[in-house]
Amino acid sequence: MRVAVVTLFPELFAPFLATSFVRRAIEGGQLAVSLEDLRRHGLGKHLSVDDTPYGGGSGMVMRVDCVVAAVEAAEAGLGARARRVLLTPGGERLGQRHLEEFSERESLLLIAGRYEGFDERISGFVDQELSLGDFVLTGGEVAAMAVIEGSARLLPGVLGNADSPREESFSGNWGGLLEYPQFTRPAEFRGAGAPEILKRGDHAKIAAWRQEQAIERTRARRPDLLHGNEGET
Repeated sequence: MRVAVVTLFPELFAPFLATSFVRRAIEGGQLAVSLEDLRRHGLGKHLSVDDTPYGGGSGMVMRVDCVVAAVEAAEAGLGARARRVLLTPGGERLGQRHLEEFSERESLLLIAGRYEGFDERISGFVDQELSLGDFVLTGGEVAAMAVIEGSARLLPGVLGNADSPREESFSGNWGGLLEYPQFTRPAEFRGAGAPEILKRGDHAKIAAWRQEQAIERTRARRPDLLHGNEGET
């Protein structure tokens, strides 16, 4: 999987790409990440990539010409037409299904914004707009890292246990539910014990308990996810 990121701050990615399984995925050849410095496509003496908004208002808006130039340069580096994803608070909320789709793609191009936002015309040059959630960050770099990590961990051979992604919250194995509660040693800690059913070795009963717990946890914490699982409650 090859990923290109358009960003004003490529230096933010250095520690992220050199840590944990993201680094292992890069070293193992499952993942390649390139960074396109948006400033290289800026205009004038100060290489500006933003300007004041038409109609007035606070903040600065990222210019469509600078962003598109950076996108095309990044895509040329990938050597193929990539899935272009604009990271913006106004986009569709990022979910596990997006990460699963991205992990199956050969190339992905992420655009991280700054300032007040993007010139709306940039939307005509991307395939998708995604948001981490209903909040605003200073820039899209954190969102880009989330997409890279969430997609990379689904690539074959990246995680030590190939079954791990299928046993997690939002996975297909659990019908999009939250994951069941997990327990390990010690069996008892300050009066709180691990469920006896998990220590008896009856795998059929454990599976049924986990399914029930996943539904109950989802009902309590994320009832919006239950619409496709009501028949199981």
